[in-house]
Amino acid sequence: MAKRSKKSRTRTSAARRFKITATGKVMRRTQNFRHLRRKKSKRAIRRAKVPKQITGKFAKKIKRMLGVA
Repeated sequence: MAKRSKKSRTRTSAARRFKITATGKVMRRTQNFRHLRRKKSKRAIRRAKVPKQITGKFAKKIKRMLGVA
């Protein structure tokens, strides 16, 4: 019998927090914007809505967790 390789699993915690774009960028949400928004400036709230990009070694690790790289 041939030896089977182990099936790779997606880390669901990472899959919930990060998204990979069609071009391969790793995107995340801004922190500290779940509640207590009233005291934050409108500018900060607007900027928090835009997803942020993750680069470098950490992006590579996340891609590996999601089974992309």
